[in-house]
Amino acid sequence: MSATNRVVLAITGASGIQYAQRLLQTLIQSKVETHVVFSDAALEVWRAELDVPLKGDRPDLAAFAGVEPAGVTLYRNSQVGASIASGSFRHRGMVVCPCSMSTLGAIATGSGDKLIGRAAEVALKERRKLILVPRETPYSLIALRNMVTLTEAGAVILDANPGFYSKPSTVQEMVDFVVARVLDHLEIEHGLGKRWGGPNA
Repeated sequence: MSATNRVVLAITGASGIQYAQRLLQTLIQSKVETHVVFSDAALEVWRAELDVPLKGDRPDLAAFAGVEPAGVTLYRNSQVGASIASGSFRHRGMVVCPCSMSTLGAIATGSGDKLIGRAAEVALKERRKLILVPRETPYSLIALRNMVTLTEAGAVILDANPGFYSKPSTVQEMVDFVVARVLDHLEIEHGLGKRWGGPNA
């Protein structure tokens, strides 16, 4: 499959795993080749926030996304030699969703010793899209400085911050608002939500 139809999705241990769940579901439905890695902390958030069973430390992506995960490759965060950690692995973008502050800091300092950090650093050095979706409040000064560092390095900080001009009536609609923004930055067509001044996406 073409690298232009390939996305790396890293899921880390911040609250808001529902954003990653919806994003993966939409990528699968859009027939985008997706390479997924969960941090250990993300699995703990899964257990805390989702009603989807998680047995052991091997995620069931069909259960997680709610659709058959065609075109999806799953990695362990300990697989530091995986293909997504190589500059020769081309893709249209990497998304860290949700992005914990510890992951943000590791990427900002280039100190990642696991697959997620290495793959993100590779995206930066290769000048590929790196979209970080933090879900934290308030932000410490350290976190804000890390965001500035990453923005200067070429990353996009896309805060998990839904808008209300579309008058959402469900949590799902608020989740979709954020996921739609991620898909826009990946330049992937979608039908999630309404755009300002328009009837639909």
